[in-house]
Amino acid sequence: MRKRFLAGGVVIALGLTGMTVATQTPRNETFRMLQLFGDVIAVVEQAYVVPVDNKKLVEAALAGMMTALDPHSNYLPPDGYEDLQERTSGEYSGVGLTITAEGGLVKVISPMDNSPAGRAGVQAGDVISAIDGQNAAGMTVSQVSEKLRGAMGTSVTVTFLRDGEEAREVVLTREVIKVESVTGRLEGDFGYLRISTFNENTGRELTETITRLKAERPGLKGFVLDLRNNGGGLLTAAIDVSDAFLERGEIVSQRGRKPEQIERYAAKPGDLSGGLPLVVLVNYGSASASEIVAGALKDHERATIVGLTSFGKGSVQTVIPLGGGRDGALSITTARYYTPSGASIQKIGIEPDLEVARTEAEAKIVSRSSFIYSEAAYSTALDASIGAERKGPHVPREAPGPDFDKDKDYQLERALDVLRAGGDLTRLAAAPTGVVVTDPNAAPVETAEATETPPASPQRAPEITPGNVPTPQERRR
Repeated sequence: MRKRFLAGGVVIALGLTGMTVATQTPRNETFRMLQLFGDVIAVVEQAYVVPVDNKKLVEAALAGMMTALDPHSNYLPPDGYEDLQERTSGEYSGVGLTITAEGGLVKVISPMDNSPAGRAGVQAGDVISAIDGQNAAGMTVSQVSEKLRGAMGTSVTVTFLRDGEEAREVVLTREVIKVESVTGRLEGDFGYLRISTFNENTGRELTETITRLKAERPGLKGFVLDLRNNGGGLLTAAIDVSDAFLERGEIVSQRGRKPEQIERYAAKPGDLSGGLPLVVLVNYGSASASEIVAGALKDHERATIVGLTSFGKGSVQTVIPLGGGRDGALSITTARYYTPSGASIQKIGIEPDLEVARTEAEAKIVSRSSFIYSEAAYSTALDASIGAERKGPHVPREAPGPDFDKDKDYQLERALDVLRAGGDLTRLAAAPTGVVVTDPNAAPVETAEATETPPASPQRAPEITPGNVPTPQERRR
């Protein structure tokens, strides 16, 4: 049986042996409940007001069972599974959204850079309430994804709900979404690196971009790594990016249900930046693979984290084909991620060293509730397992006021200020005019410490070898 591990929005194919499925209830009780399920199907088939498609009924039941576990476990019907495999080329026709479902609602985790949805102003946390006039309440992620996809040049009308605002109807013209993982440019004496997603090309593209920027500006003084609104991607890509800035040490570990189900990933010698100061930008749209990178660089004190607390998706999904894929597949949560210090990402996220909102609207979101756009908002979300909790509503340390130049990216401006200070927040320049500072003398926000860390296993998990079929989990459309 082939099983595929998911990191954030993407699956990584693995050959893993030795996994068993433990029965949660006595076998006779399981058989009784299966008989009950068959009885319900029979009653619906005979008594429902119109004829029913039993295949659709069973698929709907499977989908409901999986989504009851947590927001990221689901059943993929055969066409949905084939669709996921088809899009591993990194190119598809759609509107460019990473989405997930909770409580009968489909929410945006993040819009993709330079996509129809991104250009239309769709934001992380927006709820899809209708598609082409059809109510989207109760739809699965697969159903919404199918409606958002379509031929290049065709249009789809999507209604979005945003906290505290009126419903907004947006007409999106589908186009071929080519996922460009890494882009870069010079910002004075500093290099700006933008990673929009983590795919199989990210490590190579990052190396090429850093090399190009260093050639364009000899004597470069530091880098900004922008992971805002990056909804995740391949675990291997997250490891490659972290490794690019680390000389040694653990990057991330994943720990499953059993003590022996633990896998650790470590950095290899060699820092592509040459040890230059590094700032990582994150926000509530930064999820999973993005959080792995931010957590590793923060724990090793290799980077200063600037922005807002990240999404908090620290769980691993495994995609298990059923009947060789003929009957679809299960995407099921099998482990949690932990940063090098043993801190859990799940429902907590990565807190910035310097908490800075990009706009007044973002500041209001955090001051109202830091849970609105986070994994912690999902009632079925897996817990963190280590006793730590996400920081509650509060006013961010800095936010642009009404007089600040709206053409400027305030979070990036402050990231560059941190680089100018050599990464030392005690030497950080004062906030510019037009910025609201809640407490000018406040110390930088520190990451909440866990009350305990999961015990290390004396026995390693079976050897895992990356496969060749990466597939999105929070469906990119």
